[in-house]
Amino acid sequence: MAKEIFMPKLSSTMEVGTLLQWFKEEGDSVDIGEPLFEIMTDKINIEVESYEEGILLKKYFEEDDEVPINHVVGYIGEAGEKVPDTPPGESGAAPQEDAEDTAAEAEPQQRAEAQSEAAPASQDHHLSDEKIRATPAARRVSREESVSLTDVSGSGPNGRIHQGDVMAFVSSRSSTKATPLAKKVAEGEGVNLQEVKGTGSHGKIYRADVEAAGESTQTSAATGGKRVKMDGIRKVVAQRMLQSKTTAPHVTLTTEVDMTEAISMRKQLLGPIEQQTGFRVSYTEIILKAVAYSLTRHPNINVSLEGNEIVYKDEINLGLAVAVDNGLIVPVVRHADQKGLSALTAECKRLGKAARDSKVKPEEMAGGTFTVSNLGMYAIDAFTPVINQPESSILGVGRINEKPVGVNGDIVLRPMMVLSLSFDHRVIDGAPAAAFLTELKETLEQPFKLLV
Repeated sequence: MAKEIFMPKLSSTMEVGTLLQWFKEEGDSVDIGEPLFEIMTDKINIEVESYEEGILLKKYFEEDDEVPINHVVGYIGEAGEKVPDTPPGESGAAPQEDAEDTAAEAEPQQRAEAQSEAAPASQDHHLSDEKIRATPAARRVSREESVSLTDVSGSGPNGRIHQGDVMAFVSSRSSTKATPLAKKVAEGEGVNLQEVKGTGSHGKIYRADVEAAGESTQTSAATGGKRVKMDGIRKVVAQRMLQSKTTAPHVTLTTEVDMTEAISMRKQLLGPIEQQTGFRVSYTEIILKAVAYSLTRHPNINVSLEGNEIVYKDEINLGLAVAVDNGLIVPVVRHADQKGLSALTAECKRLGKAARDSKVKPEEMAGGTFTVSNLGMYAIDAFTPVINQPESSILGVGRINEKPVGVNGDIVLRPMMVLSLSFDHRVIDGAPAAAFLTELKETLEQPFKLLV
């Protein structure tokens, strides 16, 4: 029996997925665990693997198509098995249009209508769209594509028009072939598809072609600036930042850290850690190790608010904010307090690369209890980070910069770094937050504590 392939729900906020590419064609054999297709969610790009083995019998959607979660995108089974010609809708549901046909024929009034309209479809050409026999899906598509049903030949019983009939008519009448998402982007950004060169088969236009044409932005007549539609990761980041700032009363504490000893320790560990892992330890890993150590001593910071309850986390899972194209994602280093600097270095480098390559798995972004956002690679001394909910605190890290400081009555230059701790004042008070930040400062200034 043929098995459904459906659009998976990969996050709590995911409602639709954009199909980026198929790795198999109809008729190809598929093994369990083999990548079938790649999708883009509101957070990441991810390859979807097969849970079945057999032959790919049907693909209902093409590149750039947006598919609601749990909807069937294809079938896997044995060669020659019959599957629906049109997408059945949600996984486990009967084919949508077949169900509509059954319901329609079950109604006495419509049965009479079927008998009265048993004449050839050509005689119905003069009737209005409302009187032409067509499935609801076909009517919806005809409205979206501005197609008169009188111009479409139906392939169903008694000439009834199906969704596929309308789409075939649309395809035949237009010399410009484009995916639905490409059309949507072009319409939203005022792009003339006739001027876009498609990279698909027979010149089919994909969304990337629209964007690459250089016309995916609209020029503002008033300012001469550009308007770019907010979507994907950028839209999700905007929504979550707004939610965080409007629901959690942010308080930010700052302190300066003398990084002299931390710099010395890093120099000594560069060779051994690189020899063991193949990666050079950075200040990010040292800071994460110090944060994990400090959280073990201040568990009242490692908390979240769930309803009317403060949840004290029994794991220390550190989110690592990574900048990607058009947004920010936060993969999670799980059980950071149980990892040494070598393991932390290898894990951070792996997650960072996966994030930049849009290969982070959904489970690798879940379960964070505290986030670190490091802008030390830029000319930024300090900033106010926004809490990554449902966490209750986040650490902002600035650059290391030499400054004159007083040491034992003398003014000397020291490599100083600013730490900024933002916390949710509903669940964390100022004194505990200050105690944690003080502990973190002392740990970085005396990093031998991490070896005890």
